[in-house]
Amino acid sequence: MVRAIVGANWGDEGKGKITDMLAETSDIVVRFQGGANAGHTIINEYGRFSLHLLPSGVFYHHTTSVLGNGVALDIEKFVKELKDIVSAGVPTPKILISNRAQVMMPYHVLFDSLEEARLAGKSYGSTKSGIAPFFSDKFAKIGLQVCELYDDQVLEDRLHKVVEIKNATLRELYHQPELQYEDLLSEMHKQRELIRPYLADTSKFLREALKEGKTILLEGQLGTMKDPDHGIYPMVTSSSTLAGYGAVGAGIPPYEIKDIVAVTKAYSSSVGAGDFVSELFGEEADELRKRGGDKGEFGATTGRPRRVGWYDAVASKYGCELQGATEVALTVLDVLGYLKEIKVCTGYEIDGKVTDEFPVTPLLNKAKPVYETLPGWNCDIRGIKNYEDLPENCKNYVDFIEKHIGTPITMVSNGPERHAILKRTPKI
Repeated sequence: MVRAIVGANWGDEGKGKITDMLAETSDIVVRFQGGANAGHTIINEYGRFSLHLLPSGVFYHHTTSVLGNGVALDIEKFVKELKDIVSAGVPTPKILISNRAQVMMPYHVLFDSLEEARLAGKSYGSTKSGIAPFFSDKFAKIGLQVCELYDDQVLEDRLHKVVEIKNATLRELYHQPELQYEDLLSEMHKQRELIRPYLADTSKFLREALKEGKTILLEGQLGTMKDPDHGIYPMVTSSSTLAGYGAVGAGIPPYEIKDIVAVTKAYSSSVGAGDFVSELFGEEADELRKRGGDKGEFGATTGRPRRVGWYDAVASKYGCELQGATEVALTVLDVLGYLKEIKVCTGYEIDGKVTDEFPVTPLLNKAKPVYETLPGWNCDIRGIKNYEDLPENCKNYVDFIEKHIGTPITMVSNGPERHAILKRTPKI
């Protein structure tokens, strides 16, 4: 069976914790898209970790972790991240990397930084991890699959072509020093040896695992609103964040994905630029940001303060529908315990009309939030083990969200630890 775990919103929903918990009963955990441009924070018996490329199943002895062909493979960051967790006492995990994964080249990060600087106030809020230049090259067919690093003729021909293209841009657009072919070739010779032990035909591995009845967990990065087709374009990422892409990015048949868990926070948060209708500002935002998450609302990769806001049921309903969610995990519910009243965005006012349908970006620019106010529970719910033991107003809040997003909420997180998750019987 294949289960996908994806974000319903702008990313940073707490997918890492849910994946880490569900990996306990899985055989294989697969990262199928994105790169080192976002992170999943996990707290377990080994400590607190921010994973960027490694799948969230690396802390279990029984799992195989896979980086699929859809991942932007930053070889040096992968090696460092693996070394860091092992140094922290985590047993060396079993990891396979698709031999069809594309390689994040040293110049991708350079071009990402240069372009953000050139755009200045009109930038896209990039994490400067090289993601947009990476995917641009992949689809322009001037990138390198990791398997091609081991064919000297292919590698040398491709690098000659790339250096010519990139140097013209560095020279004419950015007015920066040019790339040196020999230095680049030497670097890729070094990197190919670092990654060699992990390479495999992971699509074949996964297909055979399915025939054997193994349980596979697909782990997505970011969320629906950052999808390049269905999100808040152009303030999006460069690979599809939808569960449907899991089949492509992992190399398995689409009909094998039987369960899709969409993760959504009990309030809203976002890293980076783009429309965010229910965003809070000033002291209200500072207080929620300070209390949020495990150590406050700051990006796991960038450290940037996350933008925060009231729960957006319009965006979440859309996000769940686009993901094809069969169930929802609601995270960080415990954070809201300090509030006497809690608002939920249930509609957008656009040009004088109210809608509960998520619009295209030009209309989203005009949207104003329409709120309903619910009574808070005004107490700490951490440590509660059974959902039914939560305060009545807390359960009413969950019921209200479930009704408005139209997808069953089966899990509720009330603390940062791995097992601080309450199972819930849906009401729809």
